[in-house]
Parts: sequence; C-alpha cells; structure tokens
Amino acid sequence: MPAKPPREGNLEAPTRHPVDWRSDSFYDRDSLHAELERVFDICHGCRRCVSLCEAFPTLFDLVDESETMEVDGVAKQDYAQVVEQCYLCDMCYMAKCPYVPPHDWNVDFPHLMLRAKAVEHREGKRRSDILTDTDKMGKLAGIPLVTETINTVNTWQPARKLIEKFVDVDAEAALPPFAKKKFRSGLAGDSNNTATVQDGQRTPGKVALFAGCYINFNEPGIGHDFIAVLEHNDIAWTVAEKEACCGMPKLEQGDLESVESLMRVNIPFLLKLAREGYAITSLVPSCTLMFKQELPLLFPENENLQEVASAFWDPFNYLVNRNKDGLLKQDFKHPLGSVAYHAPCHGRVQNIGKKTEEFLRSIPGSEVSTTERCSGHAGTYGVRRGLHEKAMKIGKPVFKKMQQADADYISSDCPLGAMHIAQGIEKYHGTHKQRAHPISLVRRAYGV
Repeated sequence: MPAKPPREGNLEAPTRHPVDWRSDSFYDRDSLHAELERVFDICHGCRRCVSLCEAFPTLFDLVDESETMEVDGVAKQDYAQVVEQCYLCDMCYMAKCPYVPPHDWNVDFPHLMLRAKAVEHREGKRRSDILTDTDKMGKLAGIPLVTETINTVNTWQPARKLIEKFVDVDAEAALPPFAKKKFRSGLAGDSNNTATVQDGQRTPGKVALFAGCYINFNEPGIGHDFIAVLEHNDIAWTVAEKEACCGMPKLEQGDLESVESLMRVNIPFLLKLAREGYAITSLVPSCTLMFKQELPLLFPENENLQEVASAFWDPFNYLVNRNKDGLLKQDFKHPLGSVAYHAPCHGRVQNIGKKTEEFLRSIPGSEVSTTERCSGHAGTYGVRRGLHEKAMKIGKPVFKKMQQADADYISSDCPLGAMHIAQGIEKYHGTHKQRAHPISLVRRAYGV
C-alpha cells in the first residue's frame, strides 16, 4: 500500500512537543544545521510569515541572494543572522504556519530558534547580560538617590550615548523608570484576609499575584490597581511569598540553565498557592506564558510545575470568567472614552481569545479600537544596540493604526510594548499619547 502523502496545510489545532534540551544531540552542531536547513527550506517554499518579524525577511534575502537561490546556497554560518532576529513571540507557530504539529513536517520555528540560541550560549557566542539579570538590576529600585540618578541618566541623551558604548542598550530606546518604592514595599499586607472566598463555576474565589520583575521594580502602580479591582469585587487575594524572574529574558538568550535555576526558586511557592486553590496570575503576558507553556515544555517530567501551570490564569481571562459566574460587579462609575488597545503577541498565543478587549468593551461609555500585530518591542530585542531600529520598523504599522484611532488612551497588556508604541507614535507622528495598562483602566472605570 503506497505511503500516505503529506497534507498541504493543517486544519487541526497546533500541538507542542517538549523541548529535549538536556540531550547531547540537542547541542550537536551538525544535527542543528541539518534541522535548520530542513525547516528553512519549508519556510522558503511557503513565505507566509514574511510580515511577522525580521527573521523571515532575513532568511528569504539570504536565499534570494545565494548562487542557487535555494537554501542549499546559504552558508551555514549565515544561519545565525536569522536566529538573531527571532525573539520567540510564537506568532508564526500559533497563528501563521500551516506545517506545525500534528502536520507530518513538524515545523516549530520558535523552538528551533531557541535550540540554536541554546547552542550559541553553550559555546559562549551568546551571553546573558545586564538586560537579562532583571532581579539584580531590580535591587537598585527603591533606593532614593540611586533610583533618581538612574532615572535621570536614562533620559539624558549624552549619558545614554556614553552608556551605549559599554552596555548593549541602544541610546534611542525608551527605558522603563525604576520605581521609587517597590510593589512589595508598598503593600499594607501580603494578602486580604477579610474577603469571604466564594468560588464560581468557572473561577476560584481567591487570586494570587506573581508580580514579576516589571511590576515589582518598574511600575508597581499596575499591581496596586489590580489589587484595588479585586478588593472592589470582594475577591480574596495574596502575593507569592517569594519570587524570582519568570525566566523569559534568559529564555530569549538560550540560557536554559538559568531558566531552570529561576524555575526552582519560583515553583515551591507557587505550588503551595495552587494547592490552596488560588487562581495564580501575572500582569505581564510573558510571565504568564512562561508558566503556562514554556516551562512545562522545558520540564515535562516536573509534575509540580504542571500543577502550577494548570492554576495560572491571564488576569482578564479570570475577570471575564468571573463575570460569567455572576460574581463580578458592574457598578462602573466612569466611562473610559476611546481606547486604542494593542493585543500583545504573548497574550494572543495563550489561546484564550480576546479577553482584555471583551472586558474593556463591556464598560459602558467605552470605545475600543484593537490592533493585533507585533509592536516590535519583544523583550530585550527592542532596546538592544543594532536591533532597536529594526524593532521600530516592525512596529510602524502598529504606531500608525493606534495614532489614527485618536484615542484618549493607548493600552496594552504588555507594559513594555505600550511604552515602545508610545515612543513610536511620538517619533513618527509627533504626538504624545497617554499610556495606561488595561487593569489600570478598569480601576478608573470602577472609580476606586
């Protein structure tokens, strides 16, 4: 009986295979190059993802400029140029590629790029640096003189030009300020012990917040806004007793050993919360994605981690489902007016639908214009020297659309993405836009 021919395209939901990063073959250069050539050849024949990021145009230019005009004409050492442009947004896998598993061709472009980055990291060709050591940098937040000095330097171009020569940070990239008081330092307590826990059909009646580096060190107000929304709705809350970085910045560089070290710090505390029945959440989509998807695929044998992953919620997915349970107040006092909302990549690939947009639209007197395209910031990619300019180029369609919305607020679940968008609108359109996280807008609408 003849073999069944491979299907052209895929009509089934994408599935993900675990990342076998502990095996020796994972780091074998010849094996890696063979898989890169195989996948690159499939991408070259399809080209559906050309508009997503710079990885695919880089690949296609290398192919088109080669002597054969095929992947076999591209020098193996030039594959690194493609790898450098991938920032693991996952959009090609989840939204574009017709050849992802369970298709026979088994294309997982982001995790292949992760493998290549891990090989480079092990060989000393890719380093974890100050941009990925978020916990170390965060220790400077909340120290009055140090915080003020860093924030001043970050907005002073002569100093930024000097820093650019020694640190891999583009002088033109907008950087988040350090908070004068860390999120944890600004809490009156680490939980709300007065609220009565009322579980719904869809949602647990209590929420645990994994604040993460950004909320704790840079914009703690977002965390306080979330707590205010929970308290207004009589939802019991707590924060993780202890936490380290989720590991996404290290993942972007292929530093998987550091990802494992951070995971081992976080999981015991989050596991305790999961077993106590908390809905665990984070206000940065990348953190949520790490615990829901990336870590479980890196450590599939870790049952405790799988348990934590099952307890993790996107915050607006929780609020929308809490509302469906009939347990969320609708006493909004203030309309938001017009909101230009950006759906970030790491939120879109969680496979939960448009929950933030759905909730914002439910607030009376609020008009939401949504943009579903990469902002270009992409974690450390958007601020690195030599890459920031490309990040701005990727974001141009987003900047244009959100500027044309002429909204009262620009908003994104990703705070860094929103900052990047605000910079792009000001740079290319000369307009300053008020930026607010969606959960901060919800608090304003409640008037609490």
